[in-house]
Amino acid sequence: MKVGIIQQTCSADIEANKAKLANNIQKAAEQGAQLVVLQELHNSLYFCQTENTELFNLAEQIPGPSTAFYGEIAKKHSIVLVTSLFERRAAGLYHNTAVVFEKDGSIAGKYRKMHIPDDPAYYEKFYFTPGDIGFKPIQTSVGRLGVQVCWDQWYPEGARLMALQGAELLIYPTAIGYESTDTKEEQERQREAWTTVQRGHAVANGLPVIAVNRTGYEPDPSGQTNGIQFWGSSFVAGPQGEILYRASCHEEEVAVIDVDMKRSENVRRWWPFLRDRRIEEFGNLTRRFIEND
Repeated sequence: MKVGIIQQTCSADIEANKAKLANNIQKAAEQGAQLVVLQELHNSLYFCQTENTELFNLAEQIPGPSTAFYGEIAKKHSIVLVTSLFERRAAGLYHNTAVVFEKDGSIAGKYRKMHIPDDPAYYEKFYFTPGDIGFKPIQTSVGRLGVQVCWDQWYPEGARLMALQGAELLIYPTAIGYESTDTKEEQERQREAWTTVQRGHAVANGLPVIAVNRTGYEPDPSGQTNGIQFWGSSFVAGPQGEILYRASCHEEEVAVIDVDMKRSENVRRWWPFLRDRRIEEFGNLTRRFIEND
């Protein structure tokens, strides 16, 4: 399958961001992409750098204006499209939600981000209620997609639960970058850790992984921090963690990558991790922490 990934900068102009995405999606489709994956919260700047109740006005209902917009794009190019939207479920109840569109423009399914961070410049707990749909793959015409969002990518449990329910791809729209006061060495360690943990999900589950990050610098409106330099580096890995494509740190990119959807079968025959899991001993995984007796 040909997978398109779109790594781009965002501005304060939402309509301009959407227009650029539409143009880039077209470029990917023209290169034969059957599945196109966008970055996290792609319609706007990454607004979670501050806590501001006015920013809840960015949220939309699903279905709503953005789902109509991206549904039309998916239909126009006959692609499966993975988007990332700020969902208004009700007054005071909002989610960070990935919406997947089928080739006919219909909504194939959605996933609400489960793990919500709360760090300087990433104040997501102020904006997002943790997801309540669970880790459920979304069935599409190109396969069962195990879609999660950003902070979810650090947790092996979500990837495993997607795999156990028949996901054929693990997909992570992302918005992650450097804290400017960290040393260059620390910044590189963080970027490599981000790549490594997701490649580990690929290996442990015998599935390809697609991670699409934003790029560019976005200032902190409050001036409390130096803003975020998103580190790009969007990548596609195969079921043994092999890197099939990795984007640059600082450039906008539209790339289309061939992913062998039949390879996972053989990899799982060579490395039958699912067969050898000692599930009868895993009960303690549902505990927050295990105290020493």
